[in-house]
Amino acid sequence: MKASEITRSLEHLIEARLPVFVWGPPGIGKSSIVRQLAEAKGLEFLDLRLSLLDPTDLKGVPFFDPESRQGIWAAPSFLPGDPDSRGVLFLDEINTAPPAVQASAYQLILDRRVGEYELPEGWSIVAAGNRESDRGVVYRMPPPLANRFVHFEMEVDLEDWKAWAYAEGVDPRLTAYLSHSPDSLFLFDAASQQKSFPTPRSWSYVDRLLRSGLPDALLFDAVAGAVGRDEAVAFLSFVRVADELPELGAILAGEESAVPEDPRALTVLVSLLAARVAASQEESALEALLRYSFYLPGEFAVMLVRELQGRGVRLEGSAAWSEWVERFAWLLEE
Repeated sequence: MKASEITRSLEHLIEARLPVFVWGPPGIGKSSIVRQLAEAKGLEFLDLRLSLLDPTDLKGVPFFDPESRQGIWAAPSFLPGDPDSRGVLFLDEINTAPPAVQASAYQLILDRRVGEYELPEGWSIVAAGNRESDRGVVYRMPPPLANRFVHFEMEVDLEDWKAWAYAEGVDPRLTAYLSHSPDSLFLFDAASQQKSFPTPRSWSYVDRLLRSGLPDALLFDAVAGAVGRDEAVAFLSFVRVADELPELGAILAGEESAVPEDPRALTVLVSLLAARVAASQEESALEALLRYSFYLPGEFAVMLVRELQGRGVRLEGSAAWSEWVERFAWLLEE
């Protein structure tokens, strides 16, 4: 399932208090979508790594109560205690925990209690982990534990990632590169010994590197350290074409109609122009941009409009929009 589909499903399952397990390879944003959903719903978010716990940590520590003359389990302080609180208890990388620790989670996940502790009514449980085929350090999940979850397998989807990138203000050169080379969004080979490889998470590191002010002389090694040398070469070569682009301000002022011939340059140009108009929200700039798109090859004119729409720019109010539709609407139907 795509991240957007899992998010919509989680909205309902969290309300129904059904335990959910999200499976997927490393670096695709499993924990991010759960955290963002919790924040959007105004819920507390507690990220608990069972792999860091001992079997007794969840159940608590036994001690003798002199008044009742009985042994009592002291509930762990890291679990939610306020009975009126609402939130998501996220058990990340649960299948990296040793089997004894996983077993201690059975009762918490199904019965919402363990030892003397009871999970507040307003809390839901979501877990995530890598698949055994990803060759991470994982233990086979016992069937009794697996049967306590509703399972989803998350897949990488470029359009989902771009929607996130637009909302987060990711460098438009990066969204342009991945639009031009969509297979580069996720290249994970479980048999490879490479330490760095491209994933949605590692590309987000590249975005932060581009914003960090890192000197150009050091940028290649830093990008290679995030996504691997081959992707660093391809991405930075792609970015260099930005130096050959027409002046963006002149295009948005209606003073420039030159169009690059290199498809890589066109892809970068479309992303940069869409980002500039979305940030300014100036009607005159949008009008000039739509008229500039009349000079573009049809597929890039469509790419431009989809970028604008993805960034939340309303096109219907522009005088040039009806003319654009007459020229290019047939391409949208393909």
